[in-house]
Amino acid sequence: MSIKHVVSVSGGKDSTATLLIALERCPREDVLPIFCDTGNEHADTYAYLDYLELALDIKITRLKADFTEQLGAKRQFIARDVRTRREAVRREVVDAQGRPVQARRPGDGALIFDAAGKPVIKTRKCTGRKVRWSNRAKRRALSVMYPSGNPFLDLCMWKGRFPSRKAQFCTQELKTAMAVEFQLELMEAGHQVISWQGIRRNESQNRRNAKLSERVGGGLWIFRPIVEWTAEQVFEFAAARGIRPNPLYLQGMGRVGCMPCINCRKDELRAIALRFPEHPARIAEWERIVSMCSKRGFSTFMADAHDAKDRRVIFADLNIWTRIEWSKTTRGGQQRDLLIDLDDAGGCSSSYGLCDQSSLEAA
Repeated sequence: MSIKHVVSVSGGKDSTATLLIALERCPREDVLPIFCDTGNEHADTYAYLDYLELALDIKITRLKADFTEQLGAKRQFIARDVRTRREAVRREVVDAQGRPVQARRPGDGALIFDAAGKPVIKTRKCTGRKVRWSNRAKRRALSVMYPSGNPFLDLCMWKGRFPSRKAQFCTQELKTAMAVEFQLELMEAGHQVISWQGIRRNESQNRRNAKLSERVGGGLWIFRPIVEWTAEQVFEFAAARGIRPNPLYLQGMGRVGCMPCINCRKDELRAIALRFPEHPARIAEWERIVSMCSKRGFSTFMADAHDAKDRRVIFADLNIWTRIEWSKTTRGGQQRDLLIDLDDAGGCSSSYGLCDQSSLEAA
C-alpha cells in the first residue's frame, strides 16, 4: 500500500515552505500539491502558483467548490416557503417612563446582578416577525440566485450572508471540505495519506497548541513540519532554495490567502484599497448581490456589531467603502490619519522586512 503526501498550497509563505520540505523528504512522484481556489484570490497568487510549478517542476492540482445543487435547492425552498409561525424573541421590560426594569430573583424578590456586578434587565418572551420569506424578498432573491461560477460568491448567495469571525464557514466549505474530499478519494483507491499543513503555533492564538503530527484514522495522518518555526525562518528557508516569495508580501499584505479576507487587519484593508482598488469594487458588487439573497435584505462583507434596527442604516455604516474610510483613521475611528496621504501605491511595503532583502538581491 503506497503513501501519498498531500500538501495544501495556498500561495503563501508557510505552505510554500511546507511544500519544499515535502519535496526534499519524500519521493516526488508521491507528493501531491493541491490548491483550493476560493474565488476570492488576487491574480498574483494564481501567477505565483504557476511560478512554483515551473520552478519546482511539479503540478499543483486546482480544486474548486461547486454550489450549483445547493443554490437550486435554496431557490426551490424560497419559492415554496409558506410557513406561518413567527420568531420567538425576548424584549426588555420598561416602566412607565420607558426605563429598563431590573430583574428580581424568584422567591425573595432580590435584585439580580451579573458576574461583573451589572444589573440584569428583566425581559419577556414576545412573538416576533414571520419566519416566512415575504413575497417581496422572494422576488428579490430569486432574481439573482443563480450559480456565478465563483465559489465564494455562490457560497454566500446560498447562505444568504457573508462569513464572519464567529461563523467562518468559508474556510470549511471552500478549503477544508475540498481537501478532505481529495484525500478520501485517494484512500478509497487504496492509498494511505499524509496531509501536510503549513501551520505555525506563533501565527495566532487559535494555533498555539497545534501538534506536530496527528493520526486521524482510516489511513490518514496530519503532519505540520513548520509548527515551531517563525515567519522569518519560513522566508529564509525558501530563499536558501532559490524560491522567491509571493509578490503580494512586498505590497503590504500580511496574508495572501484571500483578497481581501474577512479578518484582514485595518492597515491591510487600507493597503488593498490603495494598491488594488478593483478588489473593493468587486466586494461592493458582491455585497449588492448577497444582500438581495438575504431574507433581511442586507449583508456586508465585514460584519460588526450594530445597534440600529433599520437595515439601510446598518448597511450604510458597514459596507466595504465605509470600512475602507474607517481604515484610514486613528484613535478608534475618531480621527483621520494624516500620514495616509504619504503612502506610495507603487513602492515596496513589507511587514516582514522583505523590501531590503529584495533590493540587495537586485543590486
